[in-house]
Parts: sequence; C-alpha cells; structure tokens
Amino acid sequence: MRVAYRGAAFSGFARQPDQLTVQGELERALEMLLRREVETTCAGRTDTGVHARGQVVSFEIADDELREMDERDAKRARFASLRRSLNAITHEDITVREAWMAADGFSARFDATAREYRYFLAVDEVPPVFMRDFSWHVGPIDVDAMERASRCLIGEQDFKSFCRAASAVDKPTCRNLMEVSFSREDIAGENMLVVRVVGSSFLHSMVRTIVGTLVEVGRHRRPEEWVAEALAACDRTAAGECAPAQGLVFWEVRYE
Repeated sequence: MRVAYRGAAFSGFARQPDQLTVQGELERALEMLLRREVETTCAGRTDTGVHARGQVVSFEIADDELREMDERDAKRARFASLRRSLNAITHEDITVREAWMAADGFSARFDATAREYRYFLAVDEVPPVFMRDFSWHVGPIDVDAMERASRCLIGEQDFKSFCRAASAVDKPTCRNLMEVSFSREDIAGENMLVVRVVGSSFLHSMVRTIVGTLVEVGRHRRPEEWVAEALAACDRTAAGECAPAQGLVFWEVRYE
C-alpha cells in the first residue's frame, strides 16, 4: 500500500503499547477487515510529528481473502474495495492512496533502493499561516551557502554526527546519501525553501539533523566548512540542532 498521513496526531509510525501510531492504526483496520492478526512492514519509520506522502507498507494477504472482498463490491476494480474499506475505518489523518499486489516475498523495507524526504523551510520574514503545521519558519536565509556546505555530505560515509546518539550505540552508522538539493516553492502565497534529501536509507533523525545543521550555515551562525568538520567528528554534539518534526515529509520510496 502507498500511504499518506499527517504526523501531528501520531507517536511516530511504529506500533507502541498504549500509543496512537500509524502502524497500529493500519494493523487494527486490517485485522477488522481480514478477521485475523496482520503484521505490516514499512519502507521507513518516521518519528513523532513527521508526515508522509508516499510511505509504502507491505503485508501478506491470501487469494481467498481478496476474492471475498471483491465479491462484496463486484463493480469495483481489484483492491479498490480494500482501499475504500481501509480509508473508511482508519484514523482521519491517514489515507491509503493506492493498493496493489507485489511479487511473492516483497518487503517494503528491504526491497527499497532509495528513500526521498523533503523538508519545508518557511523563508518569509513573517511566519506562515497556511503552512504553519508543515514547515519550520526560519526567515530569509542564504541558500547558496547551504548548498555549498551540503556538498560534503554526498556519498557513502559515516553519519554518526547526524543521528540521535542513543540510537547509534553499537550499531553501524554508515549510509549512502545520494542527493541534497534546494528549490523555492510558493505554496498558498507563502515562500518555502524545500530541502530534498535522497539516500539508500537513513539513521534516526538524520534528515532533520542535516537540515538543522545547514540552517545554521544559512543563517551565517556557522561557516560553511563547519559541516564537513562535524561530519568528520563522528560525534552528535559536533553537528547542529535537530529541525522540528512538522517540516519533514517522507516523500517517496523507489524500487527497482
């Protein structure tokens, strides 16, 4: 399934006891429809407050279960009844945008070749209204300096400085970052700087820490070479702050 959600209501994607999560809501809905326990796998876990436009979620379903759904609404295309039913009973801030049959053994997580995130920075002097819940207001900023500073991040290297310290203990922290790019967009009359980050996979809070670090450069609080120095330090305290969750959107997942 391709799933979109507004992250503010959820304690992240991953299921947690006694917490409202995206995975918990999807599995609850699937269990109601299929009348059995269902375990899902996502392309990438998102933190509390982070949104998604193109999260991909996989799960197993039997042919007879699909046939039964199709028979309930014979006029609709295959999987349309599943999608419609899920959208009727999941949380209002979750939308199942698409459902399809993948190859046997497909995993939304392990078969992904790249993941794209986009971070929205509000760069007008005044705070946004329409994009308030989907951006971080930083005001006017030096985009050229941010672009130059970001070049050192491209490639396969150790991003230990750019992830939550507790999540990196005794775990590999090398990742392949394929792209960091910047574009300006007018959304409902509000000027946004969109930071596009593409990589094979990401560490916990990696994208938000990259953005927070680059914003320090864009505000001229740190020199451009500081980003390379922070990367080389392999120490979370060497990099900048973690940008607020509401500006980040899990944009899409790529598969070969």
